[in-house]
Amino acid sequence: MMPVWLQAGLWGLFSGGALLIGAAIGYRVKLSHRTIAGIMAFGAGVLVSALCFELMEEAFHEGGLRASVFGFAAGAVVYSAANWVLGLYGAKHRKRSKVQHASTEEAQGSGAAIAVGALIDGVPESIAIGLSLLAGPGVSLVTVAAIFISNIPEGISSAAGMKRSGRSAAFIFGTWGAIALVSGLAALVGYSIFDGFSHETRAATTAIAAGAILAMIADTMLPEAFEGAHNLSGLITAAGFLCAFALSMTAS
Repeated sequence: MMPVWLQAGLWGLFSGGALLIGAAIGYRVKLSHRTIAGIMAFGAGVLVSALCFELMEEAFHEGGLRASVFGFAAGAVVYSAANWVLGLYGAKHRKRSKVQHASTEEAQGSGAAIAVGALIDGVPESIAIGLSLLAGPGVSLVTVAAIFISNIPEGISSAAGMKRSGRSAAFIFGTWGAIALVSGLAALVGYSIFDGFSHETRAATTAIAAGAILAMIADTMLPEAFEGAHNLSGLITAAGFLCAFALSMTAS
């Protein structure tokens, strides 16, 4: 039987690989901004549902309210602070499909900022996958599915925007390929490191991931969704939420 730590890494790699699928679509297929925004809105709704009915619920049952609230707040604060700093160096619009990315000529170091920004977007999700293996037998397939589905529009939008801003294919696919690999490592670390920790620590860490994910949705996904889909963005986001909610209830 495959070791659980290896399962964690492979599940993280699988969900992170959706970024490459999305990047390939965004780079090769000419999609309208409205279409990309609609897909992004759906992915945002899926993630919101997953962090509500999978991550935060799991954190509460494992470690109680205090650990969950503290972890969630810490995750949101840390992500928002890191995102603000990265925005100063050219990574503010890394998930926008329009020509809003800083090109290499326009902002020195913006390429590294975009890569680091993508990293802080993906790592909390992958750690959550690893932690889900500590909560019971088998990975949370709902969490994996939600992250996989949401990663596709992230890759589409970001790759389309980077291409229009003059980024090379090597930079685009190298960035997302590296993030996919790091996602696998983060899931492995999420399982291996926290295996011997207390229930409260695990709960707080799961909640940290949830808080960071929600801050990421608000800072990077919903602005793109609303800009392109306008009045439909709320309905499409709600549809994504309901799909993930139904999946969660069916799996439970």
